[in-house]
Amino acid sequence: MQTSVTPDAISAVLSNPSFDSSSSDRSEIVVQVVDLKPIGNRYTFSANDGKSKVKAMFTASLTPEIISGKIQNLGLIRLLDFTVNDISSKSTKYFLVTKCEAVGSALDSEINLEGKSEEEAGEAKRQKLDHSPVSDVVSTGITLKPKQEVVAKSASQIITEQRGNAAPAARMSMTRRVHPLVSLNPYQGSWTIKVRVTNKGVMRNYRNARGEGCVFNVELTDEEGTQIQATMFNDAARKFYDRFQLGKVYYISRGSLKLANKQFKTVQNDYEMTLNENSEVEEASDEEMFVPETKFNFVPIEELGMYVNQRELIDLIGVVQSVSPTMSIRRRTDNEMIPKRDITLADESKKTVVVSLWNNLATGIGQELLDMADKSPVIAIKSLKVGDFQGVSLSTISRSNVVINPESPEAKKLKSWYDSEGKETSMSSIGSGMSPAAKNGSWSMYTDRVPLSQITSNPSLGEEKPVFFSTRGYISFIKPDQTMWYQACKTCSKKVTEAMDSGYWCEGCQKKDEECSLRYIMVVKVSDSTGEAWFSSFNEEAEKIIGCSADELNKLRSEGGEVNEFQTKLKEATWSSHVFRISVTQNEYNGEKRQRVTVKAVAPVDFAAESRLLLQDISKKNNA
Repeated sequence: MQTSVTPDAISAVLSNPSFDSSSSDRSEIVVQVVDLKPIGNRYTFSANDGKSKVKAMFTASLTPEIISGKIQNLGLIRLLDFTVNDISSKSTKYFLVTKCEAVGSALDSEINLEGKSEEEAGEAKRQKLDHSPVSDVVSTGITLKPKQEVVAKSASQIITEQRGNAAPAARMSMTRRVHPLVSLNPYQGSWTIKVRVTNKGVMRNYRNARGEGCVFNVELTDEEGTQIQATMFNDAARKFYDRFQLGKVYYISRGSLKLANKQFKTVQNDYEMTLNENSEVEEASDEEMFVPETKFNFVPIEELGMYVNQRELIDLIGVVQSVSPTMSIRRRTDNEMIPKRDITLADESKKTVVVSLWNNLATGIGQELLDMADKSPVIAIKSLKVGDFQGVSLSTISRSNVVINPESPEAKKLKSWYDSEGKETSMSSIGSGMSPAAKNGSWSMYTDRVPLSQITSNPSLGEEKPVFFSTRGYISFIKPDQTMWYQACKTCSKKVTEAMDSGYWCEGCQKKDEECSLRYIMVVKVSDSTGEAWFSSFNEEAEKIIGCSADELNKLRSEGGEVNEFQTKLKEATWSSHVFRISVTQNEYNGEKRQRVTVKAVAPVDFAAESRLLLQDISKKNNA
């Protein structure tokens, strides 16, 4: 293990405006982690080289290494990839560390190299003075360009000599460092990204209380396979709609980022991008084109139930069991006949699922799979929609991508399992054994059972995607003064606003009604023997908890009388035991990420089922 840092590394990096951490010829940089603190789902620290410090932040991808203890306060790390960013409100800089490795355990104190003897300091000063001014390497081991090279020619002269009359995008790539998408965050200053348009939405018109407008979005993918969704409104939408072409590569700068709305996001990224009319979008030249790496986030077939009828798209890998002939389906919207082909996939969970390929995937990839079905190929599919046909079914969409026999560890492991034992194993459909509740997307109340302490003690749960559990507990408190419902459209259940004259306006239906209904949106405190947590519950689940509709409860609140029927109804709902199916996600509040626990389904306790669950747990412990 290493016990020393790289002296003067920080000052050398900060004094070099052209420093590039991804350069292959730079020396290593080892710093000490000081003042390690959690901020939301990330950690900040001060990078110490023994002589100076700089504020720094680890990206969320490094949080597991901090929680596991690999990266420790006062420990040493080697910086493998990082960017130097400006703090917009101050004239200071900070390091955003995207990749590093721990090279030394926690020391007893901060490293301080300033306390050396006068002889050592004098010798170091003489070595520095004796150092050749034309050398590219200083005593720190950090590669720097000599000052003469920077001021000898202007940037325009250098670009003209190297590229001639290069295209604007080529000039952008020469004068700005391209940032990987994974390194972007809302607090950065200027940045430039190089991305391919992998999906382009249609221009949509909208109307709300502030007026009318238009919007469209694109999905962007960089060379590493990281994706982000970019949205443009009004002038920006009209400016860039024709410029963005599917499959082309662009340099983009002067955009803004914010935390992504998990309810509407279509890619795996904590942030979403907004481009305005001042943003810069330049098409890359032919020699700068690239094919992005496809990144998958596979979901096992046995876990598909929790994604049924949800907005979130999933990735799947499986062994092809069967392939149907092509069939033609008449589309309801325009009566057009479109091709469809069903394939059945299996994985190590010994479950199967039917995937419907549509349009070109049905006739192209589908025919290829039919020709090689007897060889049981492994396929990986990105961006599948999960429906409830026959319990669970999957369908491709326009952005879906199918890879046959991918060169990945998951594919090799799956193929090895299938060849050795899977082909002789009895398989069952994922939809056949599901309970009615599971077919509605809530899965079984008796799978993944956890106590509340397991959720509240792990603040990183739900960072990447929602996680689902079942738990049993008591409603211990309901705030009577909270906002317990919202005014909803009787047709689509979306929120309505009061019209100027009378009635209520629904943005979803684009119409006005004289009446509206109330729908629950409330929080309740749930307790068990291990702890307590606040659960968010919506209309159907809240009605089961309270025992009446929101309209009925509102009527009780407005009624007078000696007995407060409203308070009585809330008290009747407390200290009653329920079984909950919940999802755990991360939401941002006042700049910090917090856990949000949402009730997906609620049911009274089935004591016979609870007894069987206890017996199963006892049996597992006895066999362990």
